[in-house]
Amino acid sequence: MNPSIDFHSGINQGVAPVTYGQGDRPPRGDYAQANADYTCAQDWAAYTPAEHDLYRRLYERQAAQLPGLACDEFIQAVLQLGSPTHIPRFDELSDRLHRATGWEVVAVPGLIPEEAFFALLAKRKFPATGWLRKPEEFDYVVEPDVFHDVFGHVPLLFNPMFADYMQAYGAGGLKASRLESCEYLARLYWYTVEFGLIDTPEGVRAYGAGILSSAGELRHSVRSTEPQRIGFDVERIMRTLYRIDRYQASYFVIDSFQNLIDATAPDFTPLYARVAQRAPLAADASVPGEKRY
Repeated sequence: MNPSIDFHSGINQGVAPVTYGQGDRPPRGDYAQANADYTCAQDWAAYTPAEHDLYRRLYERQAAQLPGLACDEFIQAVLQLGSPTHIPRFDELSDRLHRATGWEVVAVPGLIPEEAFFALLAKRKFPATGWLRKPEEFDYVVEPDVFHDVFGHVPLLFNPMFADYMQAYGAGGLKASRLESCEYLARLYWYTVEFGLIDTPEGVRAYGAGILSSAGELRHSVRSTEPQRIGFDVERIMRTLYRIDRYQASYFVIDSFQNLIDATAPDFTPLYARVAQRAPLAADASVPGEKRY
């Protein structure tokens, strides 16, 4: 990704961002109250007892499903989140995270524009949504909420190798925005950080946050016979469309976190040019000769 270039982040215009994934619902969140870099106060005191209890139930259900479905690195790191009895305070979580890998957690209204998102990652700041899903969304929420961001994303930021990858991704994204290639990098993020699988001696396991924070998709991604599980290929991923409002039709499988880092270390400029000359692939497209799991 060639993360040696630094750019300024976008400016908050008080409106929700445009997203590349296909879906039918607009993003929610109070963007008018956010700062220019889209960060805002967590306002932990505003969470209700019912919301803390909902978070606890979400946490306990997901934690119980991790063995045999999540990668060992995630299972070990999720203990760093602290007590599951309440929504974590981002300042306390950031203290532990910073001591481990130099990262911190900052609150945002919800989905934010890619350049603002990249800029925060490049500074080792993970943007976490402040609001929690409604009780009727217990089984599935379309866009990221505080449970998805904290339970799904933060644990692997305690892993030094993955933490470095995320910072490099942010810096590489800032360059991609100047090359009008953010959509390609967004697809890479989607199929790795959000919905990535990893091959282990015990079989395929999940490491993507979108999978790990979803009870249904965790089982679907690892055990179901319906989706495709395809060998990791950066160019293939950058050509592949995705949906944000349903289970994935295809997942991409890395051999190791080192595999992920090595494959995404080169300068993507020539790769972006090649992808731009080729037609995008549907989320459920099948390409002859690719590795399957």
